[in-house]
Amino acid sequence: MSDLRLLAVEFLIESAHRLEATPIVKYTALSLLADRFYPSLSRSVGQRKMGNWLLQPMTQSNLQLFALVSIWISSKIHDSCPLSVKSLKTLGDKSIKEQHFTARDFLEAEVVFLQVLNYEIGAGNIAFVFLEELLAQFRGVAKNGELIDFEACMDIMDLLYEKEETSVLYSSPRTLAASTLVASYVITVPVPTQRWRFPVLPWESSSTYLLMPKFC
Repeated sequence: MSDLRLLAVEFLIESAHRLEATPIVKYTALSLLADRFYPSLSRSVGQRKMGNWLLQPMTQSNLQLFALVSIWISSKIHDSCPLSVKSLKTLGDKSIKEQHFTARDFLEAEVVFLQVLNYEIGAGNIAFVFLEELLAQFRGVAKNGELIDFEACMDIMDLLYEKEETSVLYSSPRTLAASTLVASYVITVPVPTQRWRFPVLPWESSSTYLLMPKFC
């Protein structure tokens, strides 16, 4: 199943790019699929004995369909004009090689996806949201904060989602966001500007803090 997960994550990232989805839509979809739907599959199928043909057996093409559905649901959450079934089906017809899915299949897959998630699709605990907040805090206290390449942040986050072993280490979205920001800082900010001491950034309203390089 790990190979299927990687293929599904890569397919989702590429599909989000082709659909020109916004970053928040893309990373909410990744969280829904990789962090919640995929880990819940075996438990849901076993406990509820869900015999839906989209789940048993779980094939690569079926998981690719669910990847598109996760983007669709995310678009409904965040976009004022959500993606249409037609646009998703058009992409699926071009990209999913082993199976042809109808518009009705997309609607059925959405219901199954929501059932596996117990209809809990809250999107407030997304790593990308925390990344934006941390970057804004960083830029507020460090002059070299503007040197951080946000595109690099997203590339790193994509890699973390693709590497299942790495994603497990960063199961907390706050930690994933913090590690992504630090890695991007080290990679993209010129070394001479990294010599200043680290400021302490408040992490939400809790007593947890994140150390970041300071340029002052």
